[in-house]
Amino acid sequence: MLFSYSKLFQFTKSILLKIGCTENEAILAADVLLSADLRGVDSHGVARLSGYVRLWEKGRINSQPNIRLVHETPSTAVVDGDSGLGLVVAPYAMNVAIEKAKNVGTGWVAVKNSNHYGIAGYHSMMALEHDMIGISLTNASPLVSPTFSKERLLGTNPISVAIPADKQPAFVADMATTTAANGKLEILQRKNLEAPIGWVQDKEGHPTADSNGVKKGGALLPLGGDREHGSHKGYALGAIVDILSAVLSGANYGPWVPPFVAFLEPDPNPVGEGIGHFFGAMRIDAFRPAEEFKKHMDTWIERFRKAAPVEGQEKVLIPGDPERELEATRRTDGIPLLAPVEEDLRLLGNKFGLEL
Repeated sequence: MLFSYSKLFQFTKSILLKIGCTENEAILAADVLLSADLRGVDSHGVARLSGYVRLWEKGRINSQPNIRLVHETPSTAVVDGDSGLGLVVAPYAMNVAIEKAKNVGTGWVAVKNSNHYGIAGYHSMMALEHDMIGISLTNASPLVSPTFSKERLLGTNPISVAIPADKQPAFVADMATTTAANGKLEILQRKNLEAPIGWVQDKEGHPTADSNGVKKGGALLPLGGDREHGSHKGYALGAIVDILSAVLSGANYGPWVPPFVAFLEPDPNPVGEGIGHFFGAMRIDAFRPAEEFKKHMDTWIERFRKAAPVEGQEKVLIPGDPERELEATRRTDGIPLLAPVEEDLRLLGNKFGLEL
């Protein structure tokens, strides 16, 4: 069923107000969450709303956090999110990075004591309007096995880089460091479909097509799927995200990262505080004139768009193209929700006396 952006936005904002968020923070968090649905990253949009509420009910999310800087230099900072919604903590931290970049050319901010922050691309794209390159990383619940292991030690640990252009749309890379994000598995589960081989391994470390394989004790696989297809590179990328997001900030890392699901308890002996993020903002004119750079980005993008496609493919895509095109459609036509997600939201609304 299709729902208008405004209807889902108001519903999400109302739920967030019910759990104690301030008006401004409810608006911001709803904006971050709905940006995922607009851009087609359905696994990180309103489908996650009830998960945030359950974490709040367990006392693991603080709906009125005192987000603050706990360490800084002219170009760097560490932010303590005070167990707040990552949907609110992350934009705060990215704004700090942007302000530092305005002052000294670049800004780098590590975050501890946060929670799941939605789609990585929302935060990296905040830099675009300032003629800056934005970088957004976060660690996540341990569902991923390193190459050659059957233990779950890493999260899907996404990387997003947003780069402005002139007349062309911005280059926006937003990707998990696994072959597929866990949210894509959740979508397959709701549709009762199998997963492609290379996405998941079973609890003994063997490849499986069972989309419920992780729930049965298996693990997601690093980008590449197996050693022969470069999974060691996906493992290294995920590890870099974990270290910059958490070892650097003082958040939990590796197997100590708190689970997103409320029915699983965090490790009783944590090595840090909450989930960690890492943000960067680089002022383009700290390297060359911004207009000059953006014109060359246009040239880069236009040349790649003209690349000869292989047989059966219409065109070569630039990172960010599919999401941008889908957003234009969904703002006009509405956002589709799978039946299980729609039912979950209706039950959530009933709990708080709200109608979807």
